[in-house]
Amino acid sequence: MSADHSLLVTARALTGTSSNVASSASSVTILAANNARKGATITNDSTQVLYLKFGATASTSSYAVVLAGSSAAPFAYYEVPFGYVGIIDGIWASANGNARVTELT
Repeated sequence: MSADHSLLVTARALTGTSSNVASSASSVTILAANNARKGATITNDSTQVLYLKFGATASTSSYAVVLAGSSAAPFAYYEVPFGYVGIIDGIWASANGNARVTELT
């Protein structure tokens, strides 16, 4: 129960779908909007910084999350906030590596 005594229901994910998004120095879609999404993870395996935006058209001045670049594991990892089902765009400081994405549905 929540603080206001309403019932909270948590849906569990049954499937994890993995994808790779090649890095780009211009905005690219990391995850398309998906109303069935229960959660998602994003790992930046690039040596370059990845800027993520909850919405369309990420830039180095319009973003919500920064994932540091690394030349070796562990790479920068991010869990998308529960309940967010909208588009996520990203842009790298320069093209190098990938975003490793898992969407839970």
